[in-house]
Amino acid sequence: MLLQAGVEPGEVVWQTPDAAGGLFADVPKNLPRPGAQRKAVSVPPDFLKLAGAVVCHSDPRRFSLLYRLLVRLARDRNTLAMAADADVVEARQMAKSVGRDYHKMTAFVRFKESPLPTDTAGRRRFIAWFEPDHFIVERVAPFFQRRFNDMDWLIATPQGSASWDGETLLTSTEPAEKPDLKDKTDDLWRTYYASIFNPARLKVKAMTAEMPKKYWKNLPEAELIPGLIANAERSVLEMAARAASEPLPFHHRLQEAAANAPPVDTAPAGTLEAVRQEARHCTRCTLHCMATQTVFGQGPEQARVMVVGEQPGDQEDLAGKPFVGPAGQVFNDVLREVGMDRRSLYVTNAVKHFKYEARGKRRIHQKPNHGEIQQCRWWLKQELDYVKPKLIIAMGATAFFALTDEKQKLADVRSKPLTMEDGQILFVTVHPSYLLRIPDPELKAKELMRFREDLESVHRLAAGFA
Repeated sequence: MLLQAGVEPGEVVWQTPDAAGGLFADVPKNLPRPGAQRKAVSVPPDFLKLAGAVVCHSDPRRFSLLYRLLVRLARDRNTLAMAADADVVEARQMAKSVGRDYHKMTAFVRFKESPLPTDTAGRRRFIAWFEPDHFIVERVAPFFQRRFNDMDWLIATPQGSASWDGETLLTSTEPAEKPDLKDKTDDLWRTYYASIFNPARLKVKAMTAEMPKKYWKNLPEAELIPGLIANAERSVLEMAARAASEPLPFHHRLQEAAANAPPVDTAPAGTLEAVRQEARHCTRCTLHCMATQTVFGQGPEQARVMVVGEQPGDQEDLAGKPFVGPAGQVFNDVLREVGMDRRSLYVTNAVKHFKYEARGKRRIHQKPNHGEIQQCRWWLKQELDYVKPKLIIAMGATAFFALTDEKQKLADVRSKPLTMEDGQILFVTVHPSYLLRIPDPELKAKELMRFREDLESVHRLAAGFA
């Protein structure tokens, strides 16, 4: 109405309502009313979204800021596109602060069961206390309704409260008092937090940024934090000692199987098989300490085409064979589609041991560093010398570096036959594991098609060496 009446921002003094009136009190009756001849004013949809967040901010200046922006938008609809504009910057910062407060509330609300009996439907009752920085209770209440739809709850805050009884979601702007409740599940929170705390990855500054200290007083698990931080160094040393003496369970099984396996005849010296047997005991870098076994190359000793990947994955490490995991399945499928027989290829990796980070029972792939790649060149060089391939396929940047000792963007060398010093042809493409990591289905299909085209080019090049 102020806008339609032509009132300039500097002519308005904004005041937040008192507690009796509430944040959303009735509009005063003495505001100027627009004349019947005035047209409705339209604003970009982005302003409505922005204003919905900014109006929840605790800064009293938010109303004058929003009205000032509204007046400017009525004159220039592109005002919000001015990224360096002082009003736009301030509004977006307020909206970001409200969004952060929203996120913290969804993360740090801790319900405690009410001592009141359950209702006739058998629904349990829970109460939570939270201290937000802004007026976000009404904004965040629908999230808790969806998340905890099967129980009755009340969230009380100094800025108001929200409640759900299974049918009606109610919100109030009346300040609430902190309830004095204890709950046996507080011990579960402490147990959970202590179990997921990783002292080896402790970064106090990052932790307090994600879980600011102002929330600690209402989090049962927070009382453990000072002790966990103080003992972090000692815990890391204890974890390292246990890791050295307690290898993963499959290590025991594989080592036992290897010990009970029939002896293998020693291969004649000067053969690829002799190199393979020697590589089983490789200790050239530290990767052998955690890997289950060396994963050497496989294929015909005189293969015309050699395929070089990055390193073994989890399944390759256990099987002792290259490209048998998910990436290997993608590779095999595309080979069949383009008419190539994997049995005619010599398939290996630039690095022969699996590098990973243990997370619980999972082993997460870690990229080998340059030192590890350099050490493993000893084995790759011997494979090249014995197999003498005419065409070498480098799958991924690690394989390209291992073969050329050059660092280049994969896009700059991909799909281009390159002549190496000894006359061999090098063809570079992506590693199949890259295709597995693409989340977008459309992009994934596009990249898979391009990988197939690369292998079709490889097939044509290989036919020329027949």
